[in-house]
Amino acid sequence: MTSQRPHRITFANEKGGTGKSTTAVHIAVALAHQGKRVAAFDLDHRQRTMDRYFENRAETAQKRGIELPTAQCQVVEGLDAGEFEAKVAELADGVDFILVDTPGRDDELSRHCAAQADTLVTPMNDSFVDFDLIGQVEGESFKVKKLSFYAELIWEARIKRGRSQIEEGRREMDWVVVRNRTGYTEARNMARIEKALSEMARRVGFRTAKGLSERVIYRELFPSGLTLLDKGQLGELGTSHLVARQELRELVANLRLPGMMQSETKAA
Repeated sequence: MTSQRPHRITFANEKGGTGKSTTAVHIAVALAHQGKRVAAFDLDHRQRTMDRYFENRAETAQKRGIELPTAQCQVVEGLDAGEFEAKVAELADGVDFILVDTPGRDDELSRHCAAQADTLVTPMNDSFVDFDLIGQVEGESFKVKKLSFYAELIWEARIKRGRSQIEEGRREMDWVVVRNRTGYTEARNMARIEKALSEMARRVGFRTAKGLSERVIYRELFPSGLTLLDKGQLGELGTSHLVARQELRELVANLRLPGMMQSETKAA
């Protein structure tokens, strides 16, 4: 990394069940596999899915007597924005990336972390139920009729960020809507969602990227804390698992994170 300031990635979606924590963990591990130093914060202190994943990963490494690239993860509870920033500052020295996994609900700290992100990742399932977080569509034409509260919030945060980013030496926020579980969407409905997303992307300036499909392997790996990038630790992989690994590599490449060349990502 050329900048002394860690690149901040926030995974945010006010709806649950979108694969947000799974996506966050896999991005963190992919970065660690490339030798990047990663600090992670789990803001969902009740479920703490990301933190549990890294706990399981540490236990597996200890039991097998191996080293697994990982992230330093902390659970955050009861902190306001100022207190959280103080905690971030404690870990910022020598760290390349700071990842924040927010809960599937609206709260002040989640809003703050979304606004502070260099890369804001919003995973969503390919359905108009999830699309409603970003914008509302007409019931018959499926044309976008207005932005959602969440999209307006991010839009305002980006405008505010733009006023101060030059003097603070920060880059413009890159908002990426990650489409998870696309394989479970009926073709006609997928086309409607793609059209609506394209229209919304032009209005509020986000990008879209294909995310992680619905695969049993992601749930099966949780107790061990392993990921599909942990070669040599997974046994013999089937074709679907190899496809899933490539899926993850492509997602990391499409996030266009600093210091992560596409050639590096494909070799992860």
